Amino acid sequence: MGLLPDEAKRLPPPGILNRNSVWFGLCGWATAMLHNSLNRRPAFKAGVHRQALFITVGWFIGYHLTKYENYKHASLNRDMNEYVRRHPVEFQEKERKTFAEIVEPFHPIR
Repeated sequence: MGLLPDEAKRLPPPGILNRNSVWFGLCGWATAMLHNSLNRRPAFKAGVHRQALFITVGWFIGYHLTKYENYKHASLNRDMNEYVRRHPVEFQEKERKTFAEIVEPFHPIR
């Protein structure tokens, strides 16, 4: 089953380029740079394959967190819409005021 239940498979997949994937990919790259710096290696040149690996792992984690986030928001929206549908008395539309009704109390000349 994994992180998401089977009903999450009905949702469309998130885009490859999303904020969580980019953010976690950059965090993975920064982790590789920090590791190189702490081991007194050239930060950008040493371990380019590890940099690519850390970026890929971060991207993967960000992608799946976005899928989980989309599922959570969709389930909350479904529950909220179902509640509104079952309790229409609590969510009646208010009468819309016209512009004349709003401006009338503030009319300076009488």
